Amino acid sequence: MEIRSESIKVRFDKLAGAPRTRLQVWFIRVCASILLWTCLVQLVAVGELWQPRLIYGFLRTGQPHLQAVARSPPPLLPARNYTSNGFLIVSCNGGLNQMRAAICDMVTIARHLNLTLVVPELDKTSFWADPRYILNSWKADLSFFFGDCSKAFTVHIPFFSNFEDIFHLRHFIDSLRDEVRIIKRLPKKFHRKYGFQPFEMPPVSWSNEKYYQEQILPLFDKYKVLHFNRTDARLANNGIPLYLQKLRCRVNFQALKFTPEIETLGYKLVHILQEKGPFVALHLRYEMDMLAFSGCTHGCTNEEAEELKNLRYAYPWWREKEIVSEERRSQGLCPLTPEETALVLQALGFDKETQIYIAAGEIYGNDVRLAALRAAFPNIVKKEMLLEPDELKQFQNHSSQMAALDFMVSIASNTFIPTYDGNMAKLVEGHRRYSGFKKTVLLDRKRLVELLDLYQNGTYSLNEFSVAVRLAHEKRMGQPTRRKIIAEKPKEEDYFYANPEECLCEGMNCDDLLGPGNLSSVVASNHS
Repeated sequence: MEIRSESIKVRFDKLAGAPRTRLQVWFIRVCASILLWTCLVQLVAVGELWQPRLIYGFLRTGQPHLQAVARSPPPLLPARNYTSNGFLIVSCNGGLNQMRAAICDMVTIARHLNLTLVVPELDKTSFWADPRYILNSWKADLSFFFGDCSKAFTVHIPFFSNFEDIFHLRHFIDSLRDEVRIIKRLPKKFHRKYGFQPFEMPPVSWSNEKYYQEQILPLFDKYKVLHFNRTDARLANNGIPLYLQKLRCRVNFQALKFTPEIETLGYKLVHILQEKGPFVALHLRYEMDMLAFSGCTHGCTNEEAEELKNLRYAYPWWREKEIVSEERRSQGLCPLTPEETALVLQALGFDKETQIYIAAGEIYGNDVRLAALRAAFPNIVKKEMLLEPDELKQFQNHSSQMAALDFMVSIASNTFIPTYDGNMAKLVEGHRRYSGFKKTVLLDRKRLVELLDLYQNGTYSLNEFSVAVRLAHEKRMGQPTRRKIIAEKPKEEDYFYANPEECLCEGMNCDDLLGPGNLSSVVASNHS
C-alpha cells in the first residue's frame, strides 16, 4: 500500500528584497489567509468532516436496519481505586485483528501492573498501516499575486486512522473503568515538547505475567512512562492466571466495539445477506500482500511471481526473502487459490445455490482469478456489490475500517471458512466459539494440498476426493476442543484468541464442555 501525502508548494521570490509599503504587506497577508483557508477547505472536503458521527447517526433514523439501536447509555461502573505505578504507552503493529489482540493484551498488562494506560496508537508504519486520507498532490501557484517566485516551501500533511476512527473510544474507556484507568493522552509534564523522553522498548514475545511483574514493573520506578513500540504476541497464550485470561476476553468481546458508523454499515450488510437466506463468509486470503509475505505463487504466471517477489523485498521487516513456493505449499503454509477453494467447497457439500460473501480485500488477479470460483458458485458477493458507492466512500482507502466490516459479517455468517489462518481467521474463530460454537470450517491445508494433487493428477476420482476431504474435516468445524499447549515452543501453540477456552465455560464445568464426554452432543447441536 502506498501512502502519499498532500504536498502544497508555493514559490516566493524577492520576499526579502526591497522594502514594501503597508499596502503590499496587507495584500500579502490577505493572500496568505486565502491560501490557508483554501487548504483547510480541501482537507475538510476530503475528510468528509462536514458529516460528523452524531449527524451521521441522526440522518439514518427511520431506517432501523441501518442504525445502531439508540438507547440510553448504561450506568457507569464504579471506577477502580488504585495507586497508579506509571503510564503505559503502546504502539500497535500489524493489521486490524493483530492490533485488536494486542490491545486486549496491553489492557491486561496494565491491569496486572496497576498502570494507567494511554489510548493505544494504531499502526502507522508497516505495510498494513491504514491511512485516513490519501491525498493527491496539490499545487498552489501564487505568481498571480507575487510575481516570479524562486523561493519555495513544502508542507507535508499525512493522516492515518486513529483508535477512535475504528473503535468506540468512549465505550472502551467507560466499560473498563472498574479494571484499569485509561486516558486519551499523557499529562502535559510528560510531553516531548517539554523535553521528556519515555523509555521505549519492545517486550519479550510470549511472556507470562511474572516477566511483567519482575522485569517491567521495576522500570516504572525509574522512568514513570514506558512506551511499548511493538505489541504483537507479547503475552503468553497459556499459563496466565484465570482472572487475566477472562479480562482479555472481556476487552475483546465487550469493550472493543466498532464506531457507530462501522457498526451501522456492518449491520446493513448482514441484513441484506440474511434476507436472501443462509450464507457462507469466505475469507479468501488470496491477496497481494499475503502472497508476497508468504512467498506463495502457486497458480501465478512468471510475471506475477516476480512482482510478488519484488514486493517482498521492498519491505525490510519482512525478514524471509528467498522462499520456495511449492515447498511452502506442501507444508500447508499457503492460502488456497480461488480454483482450489472452489473444489474444496464442492467437496464439503456446498452446492451451486450457496450464497457466498467474500470477506477479503482485492483478490490478486481480480476477476480472472475468481472465474473458476464464480462458475462453481454464481451467488458470490462482496460488500462493493451490496452497498452503494456513497455508503462505502467514507471507508475507502482505509484498509482496517473495511476489514472491520468483513469482520462483522464473518461473525454473523452461518458458516465461516478461512483459506489461511491469519489473524482475522483466528479472531473470528474465537468470536464464533464465544457465540455458541458457530460452524467454522478450519481447513487442513497440508492434507488438502495432498488431496488436491491426487485429484488433479487423476489418481483420485471426484467422489474419492470429496469423501477424503469430508473425513479430514469432521473434527475441524469449530466444535469445543482444548487449546494445544507446547511449553517450549509457544509460537507453535494454539492461539488464545482463536480458542479462549477459559471464557467459554460460564456456568458449567470446563472439563464437561471441552472433554470427550460431552463433545458429540455439542457438535450435533452445532450442525442442526
